[in-house]
Amino acid sequence: MRDAVKIVTIGGGSSYTPELVEGFISRYDEIPIAEQWFVDVEEGREKVETVAAMAQRMWDASGHDVKVHVTYDVREALPGADYVTTQFRVGLLDARIKDERIPLSYGILGQETNGAGGIFKALRTIPVIQGILEDMEELCPDAWLINFTNPSGMVTEAAIRNFGWKKTIGLCNVPINFEMKEGPSIGVERDDLIYQCAGLNHFHWHRVFDNTGKERTAELVEKLAEDQESLPANLRGADGFKALDLVRTANLLPCGYHMYYFQTEEMLEQQLEEYEQNATRAETVKAIEDELFELYADPTLDHKPDQLALRGGAHYSDAACGTISAIHNNSQVRMTVSTENRGAIKYLPDDCVVEVSAIISGIGAEPLVWGEMRPHERGWLQTMKAMEECTIKAAIEGDYGALLEAFDLNPVIPNGKTSHQVLKELLIAHEKYLPQFSEVIAQLKADGVTIKDDKAREIVEAGR
Repeated sequence: MRDAVKIVTIGGGSSYTPELVEGFISRYDEIPIAEQWFVDVEEGREKVETVAAMAQRMWDASGHDVKVHVTYDVREALPGADYVTTQFRVGLLDARIKDERIPLSYGILGQETNGAGGIFKALRTIPVIQGILEDMEELCPDAWLINFTNPSGMVTEAAIRNFGWKKTIGLCNVPINFEMKEGPSIGVERDDLIYQCAGLNHFHWHRVFDNTGKERTAELVEKLAEDQESLPANLRGADGFKALDLVRTANLLPCGYHMYYFQTEEMLEQQLEEYEQNATRAETVKAIEDELFELYADPTLDHKPDQLALRGGAHYSDAACGTISAIHNNSQVRMTVSTENRGAIKYLPDDCVVEVSAIISGIGAEPLVWGEMRPHERGWLQTMKAMEECTIKAAIEGDYGALLEAFDLNPVIPNGKTSHQVLKELLIAHEKYLPQFSEVIAQLKADGVTIKDDKAREIVEAGR
């Protein structure tokens, strides 16, 4: 084991942070942290100070001498950092509300990592990642970037492929969740199962084998009809997979987010009901976060509250801390991560980022080859990757044409004048965070484009 490390967490005021701190505490013998820095924006001052105070109480209760620092200047935090974890949301939850409500106001799926909302979150986030990496090059050139910021796949690809930061690994708690929960559903311990995963973040498939080499995938496919526990928290109200015949045909276990693509009609119906009730996922999360921060502010609370699981952050620390531990200790652990393809999925560019099973060691992630794919899965992945590439180009260059192409390729965005109106309204709604599109937005406003949804418009008018 190497010397003690410095951890910098950008977006430290996230409600997820206590989960991360708990993970570092439980793995202190593997990752002996000397100092932990939380970075956030001024608008998030109250939250990050609340979380930092709680984190310090957690460390103090653990008996480990770790000092928590807070700053609003990323350059103050970065010097000498060994690992930089990113979990920030540009525009805070108000941005997510706009991402969801504006498409839904036109009868189009609104979601923070899929469809129009996912594209616009990438547009806001990728330029910020670029700035962080420029600072890291100067202040901590040997540091690893461990990215949890969504859409994780696109953000990670921009970091590796477009900005050249090869020491980047993208993470998601979805793979950890199904690894924790699938085994018990068929009476097998997690450690006795072997997972083979391939695809893109929030769009991957996996196969499962037991330690005798027997494939157990088909058994678990049938469990999709009975049990929603392995699904992400935001999808459990969707009454499970209805596209079971499709899943059985592939004999591959889908990611929970495939529901947006395999049963778009049902998911849209559910989201429209929530929209009419002012209960979109973003609004629900905001209410959950308000409750969590009331708990975090309790000066006697020195552990992660159970209520955090409702936020959807279960096993977040297993992914983040497990990855850092594997790198730090050269453990050669098998995990599912977003990393450079390097031939793992032969139908996609070698230098693009995919979410696959990989061996994590001191040199980072070594992706494992998947092999052949059926036309159905191959076609989906090639379309989704092309959409991601167009989105990244649009985010970096402010290229309106590339943005139109991303919308055109996205399977849950119907083509036509309605989707173009949604695109225009989202550009105006996020003007504050899209300087690369300033000329386009100015023209749209001159043309009289306004925001249809009342709540989204109120947020914009309030300057948020």
